[in-house]
Amino acid sequence: MAPACCLFLVACTLTTGVFEKNVAIPGHQWQSSFQPELVFNIQDTTSLYNIYFVIRHTDAYHFNNIWISASVRQPGDTAALSQKYDLTLSSNDKGWLGSAMDDIWEQRVLLQPLTKFSRAGDYHFSIRQIMREDPLKEVLNAGIRVEKVRQ
Repeated sequence: MAPACCLFLVACTLTTGVFEKNVAIPGHQWQSSFQPELVFNIQDTTSLYNIYFVIRHTDAYHFNNIWISASVRQPGDTAALSQKYDLTLSSNDKGWLGSAMDDIWEQRVLLQPLTKFSRAGDYHFSIRQIMREDPLKEVLNAGIRVEKVRQ
């Protein structure tokens, strides 16, 4: 876990149906030891949600993908559940995916579609880059977005 001085905690209630929080990566070089933790509050356990990984990087980012480990700890639990993801950021025929402003690219990549939260309360979500390059250069921000599925 990252030292306390590098840990960013955010709490938010999903009253609008959307939560998004992005954390600035120090020096635009994501150390594998830097694991942003985001806290969000879910009260509606009857709805479905889509969970996205959000990344902002420069045009100089060296890879067409990113490997991350994402963990979530449910209210009342002491242990977190983790999963690894290989996320595509560009393709040979389209180039960088997502939206751009000058040389900065932002992308929301779906991690968990149609997720149902079983308990009301605070969910602790952390993300860690697990690429071979450490630190991972040219990453500006990383975060999560949780959207209530409209039915």
